[in-house]
Amino acid sequence: MRRLALLLLASTLTACTLLPESEPPSLHLLPATPLAPAQSAPLEARLRVETPQASALLSGARILVMPEPNRLQAYAGARWSDRIPLLLRDRLVEGLRDRSRLQVQDDNSPLSADVALVSDLRAFHSVYPPTEAQGSPVAVIRLDASLVDESQRRLLAERRFEVREPSEGAAVAQVVEAFGRAADELARAIAEWSEEVMATR
Repeated sequence: MRRLALLLLASTLTACTLLPESEPPSLHLLPATPLAPAQSAPLEARLRVETPQASALLSGARILVMPEPNRLQAYAGARWSDRIPLLLRDRLVEGLRDRSRLQVQDDNSPLSADVALVSDLRAFHSVYPPTEAQGSPVAVIRLDASLVDESQRRLLAERRFEVREPSEGAAVAQVVEAFGRAADELARAIAEWSEEVMATR
């Protein structure tokens, strides 16, 4: 009986050794630069920002890096606070509201819209430039965007946007800051484009 008890104790200790508690990943928001809302009179047109379509890899919450061409990895122990398409949609909504005269809503709103911003997310990762393999990564966001007239289901305009923002270092927090600046620049470019298209449709 004593021998059986010792065997059971040894088995329990072995199980504890094989199954250690894993550290929860640190969650990162997509940083934003606060801006004052546009002061000019708003346009009557209402724009709905659809959640970007994305591949399975880009639909998750992992913070991705491309250390060499055609090979993607995820930063260990770090995640975005939400799925990438949702983070980007919310940033675009916020950026369009701050930087344009459009009335902007996301695809959760029950209100109808005049135009929809439909998009496909092609890249949302950091990359090491070939000439700086040991240097700091660059945040890359690539988005194929279309503006669609909701009443006629007619394509008004389409455009590919790509933003590259150097990181100040290789640490995850520095890479996250670079993604925030890249997302700000993307929102600014899309706001200008959307307002121009919708003002002349």
